[in-house]
Amino acid sequence: MNTLSYKTISINKETAQKDWVVIDATDQVVGRLCSKVAKLLRGKHKPSFTPHVDCGDNVIIINAKKIVFTGKKETDKVYTRYTGYPGGQRFNTPASLRTKNDGAERIIRHAVKGMLPKGILGRHLLNNLYVYEGTEHNHQAQQPKAIDINLFK
Repeated sequence: MNTLSYKTISINKETAQKDWVVIDATDQVVGRLCSKVAKLLRGKHKPSFTPHVDCGDNVIIINAKKIVFTGKKETDKVYTRYTGYPGGQRFNTPASLRTKNDGAERIIRHAVKGMLPKGILGRHLLNNLYVYEGTEHNHQAQQPKAIDINLFK
């Protein structure tokens, strides 16, 4: 019996095979979309997944303006941020964030960030996410593959 076939392969930054994928967010539920995106960013869908290495894909999300929330989350959910000054706590709802220029991007980034590991690796993985509110993106040179996110679990 060949015991070499049972060795655990641990990849590193140089040997990781990172792909570019495009996801259309039209009529996708925010939480379900972002959990699948977090798995793609982390690399958990690959057989060579290594927990402490950035081995995930670079993800481009287009049509971010067309994401939806279920139930009454559009008006009832509250995002809290703090300016750092006394009395500087600020609150936003998804409906009020959508009126801003990068509102849909902020909604998606906030959801994905919460699903990634905390620390240096999680912050580095979040840099592999590119969110665009329209159908156009400027990553054509990387030749991204368009995938159907509904086929992922």
